[in-house]
Amino acid sequence: MTENTPKEPIKLKDRLEALCIEMLDRGIHFGEALEQFEKTLIIETVKRNGGNMIRASAALGIHRNTLSKRLTQYKAKKR
Repeated sequence: MTENTPKEPIKLKDRLEALCIEMLDRGIHFGEALEQFEKTLIIETVKRNGGNMIRASAALGIHRNTLSKRLTQYKAKKR
């Protein structure tokens, strides 16, 4: 590759693999990793849908009540 040749973007699989390696190196347990992934995905989806719970739940493929319950759980854990 020359300096003028654009670099290929890092693929999602490679980014995820690197993140998993970093979490393992830091001693993050499976449950904690899953919870953080779910929380981040849900919060970002709600933001991208302007706080509209129906659109966000449809984008995530979960029921609106499940989305609401998860958001309540995350807010309770902030305290």
